[in-house]
Amino acid sequence: MKVNIILIFTIMAISSLLSCKKFIEIDPPKNSLVPESVYQNPELATSVLLGIYQQMAASGFSSADNSSISTLCGLTADELIGHNPVLQSAYQNLIIPENQTIGGIWAGIYNRLYDANALIEGVTGSIAITPTLKAQLEGEAYFIRAYCYFYLINLFGDVPLILTSDYKANSASPKSSTDEIYEQIVKDLRLAENLLPENYPKTERVRPNKAVVQALLSRVFLYKSDWINAEKYSTLVINRTSTYKLVALDAIFLKNSLETIWQLMPNANSNSRASFLLITGTAAPSQASLRADFATQAFEANDQRKVAWVKSMVANGVTYYYPYKYRALSSATPVTEYTMVLRLAEQFLIRADARAQLNNLTGAIEDVDLIRSRAVLPLIKTTNPGISQTDLLNVIARERRVELFTESGDRWFNLKRSNRLNATLSGLKPNWKSNYVLFPIPFSEIRNNTNISQNEGY
Repeated sequence: MKVNIILIFTIMAISSLLSCKKFIEIDPPKNSLVPESVYQNPELATSVLLGIYQQMAASGFSSADNSSISTLCGLTADELIGHNPVLQSAYQNLIIPENQTIGGIWAGIYNRLYDANALIEGVTGSIAITPTLKAQLEGEAYFIRAYCYFYLINLFGDVPLILTSDYKANSASPKSSTDEIYEQIVKDLRLAENLLPENYPKTERVRPNKAVVQALLSRVFLYKSDWINAEKYSTLVINRTSTYKLVALDAIFLKNSLETIWQLMPNANSNSRASFLLITGTAAPSQASLRADFATQAFEANDQRKVAWVKSMVANGVTYYYPYKYRALSSATPVTEYTMVLRLAEQFLIRADARAQLNNLTGAIEDVDLIRSRAVLPLIKTTNPGISQTDLLNVIARERRVELFTESGDRWFNLKRSNRLNATLSGLKPNWKSNYVLFPIPFSEIRNNTNISQNEGY
């Protein structure tokens, strides 16, 4: 059935406007297009889902711009330096509950959670959508909800667990424990795994399929120290050799590269916003740059990742380093780069970590050596075949650092996961306090919901 284009844009506009408000605070929407009617039309229901991805890519926690988790956690960890007052507060670990970036991340994630919950409710109750499309939409919505909660608990710890679009109930929700939310994440991902097909819905890799869900499951189980399931799910992804392959270092972040498991497509006619960190011309950086000690000391000699992914420039006699994973400015044409969210190299590192924890050192060495081989580094199986479990885990941690730097907060989260955050940052950050392992709950949320308590130390 041909859909009225004006109606589609009206629905998308309403969705966008609603998403700009904090859904746990606002009143139910009052408009002539009731949500139930949207889900009686397959094209409109799909447009609601696509609108969620558009919002995620445009700005906020998943966008890779200067208000994203990639940037914020790169600053709070030991990857980036901030060069303006807003970013310096994160770099100096002086984030306060009134910080607008933190408030924006919290609101952005919860807005996407509202969108996912509303989609699940609407699609479940629809009688006009085919079973195949219903499974696809529900599966993607469950995945989005799990993805959002993974970042919420790793940033803030215990948070409200919102599973409906009921405004009144949500506005007074207390915190749920991290363990309880992890249980929900796994439940949602297993629902998504059963609902989603092997193939991507379109030719591009910008909407989840079964492998995308399994890739996130492998990460979740790694964070939960469930080594058996972390190995199991990473292997399921790695074994899809006809779909996913390690590619050359300068080709990884191109749109739809074979290493891509899931990317977010930027707005029409634009590249990933991650290129905001690029330094051009001769002026000193105004946003962020790589820490000099990371750029000069983190990589082994002759590591080709440093050659490909770290560049430098000099301004006023000072050398600045910057990440060069993304090369295209957001406004450049043609569009060549999307924002990477999940990629194959992480799956090898997850499996290497899990195998090492399970004392399968031979298997772990094989996985980490695949990553080192691409970087043209000596292989562990040749240089240190009798390496101990502890030393191998340290090698894997170093490989994560130089492979996944500035990608979705990986360094920050893995320092926390391995209980190395305090030891690593206390000597680097003069303002560091142990309670900084969690970000503060935004002041506005504490003010509006008296059932939410502030994290310790803020």
